[in-house]
Amino acid sequence: MQKKGFDWIVAAPWLYTAALFIVWELVARGFGLPQYILPAPSRIAQAIWQYWPAIWKNSLQTLYTTSVGFALAVIGGLALGILVGWSRFIYAGLYPLMVGFNAIPKVAVVPILVIWFGIGTVPAILTAFLIAFFPIVVNVATGLATIEPEMEDVLRALGARKMDIMLKVGIPRSMPYFFGSLKIAITLAFVGSVIAETVAANSGLGHMMLAAQSQFNVPLVWAGLIMLAIEGIIMYALMAWIEMRMTGWAHRSQMANA
Repeated sequence: MQKKGFDWIVAAPWLYTAALFIVWELVARGFGLPQYILPAPSRIAQAIWQYWPAIWKNSLQTLYTTSVGFALAVIGGLALGILVGWSRFIYAGLYPLMVGFNAIPKVAVVPILVIWFGIGTVPAILTAFLIAFFPIVVNVATGLATIEPEMEDVLRALGARKMDIMLKVGIPRSMPYFFGSLKIAITLAFVGSVIAETVAANSGLGHMMLAAQSQFNVPLVWAGLIMLAIEGIIMYALMAWIEMRMTGWAHRSQMANA
């Protein structure tokens, strides 16, 4: 029975992360950097331990607003992406509008959301939705718009209607694009939530970091950033797992194994 060797691929993320924190610690201590410039990871860990109840509470709030906004973006983005990819006329009419709206910095939209919904959870959810919405729409529409004309001609010759082509070819073809876009959208949703929390919220990691910054509690600010990174990595890994489970058939390249 042959023993399996050490799996460096599985261990690589942990090794690189450990190396990053070790170098960070050595640089912070070796150059004697003050905490308000760059706190050492050990000091950030102390801040996480010291303020853990507040960090945990605000982390859950940010995860909640991000998840709800992301779920709305998935539903709306998939529906609008199918609509945009359905017709060239709709594509030509809506796509420039979506590009223009996406070009607007979402931090400029938050004050309007505050006027409409007040300070709290709703602006954070909507900001996460708005910033995660566009990549999903674009990828779904792209998947539908790239059906080969020859395939459409063959299907029409066999008696298929446009709805049949969409359901049996278009939507399945766009699924790799859709699930691939989820990895981008979930990270953007965190950005949207934190933007809104720093402007118009009474809780969340963004609000906590803003309050810590006003008190010059830089280790707590970095603790909030670390928690955001952890949540983002977990949600990204979840989306990647869903992508492989749902569209593993579309990943045939061996380039990643080289």
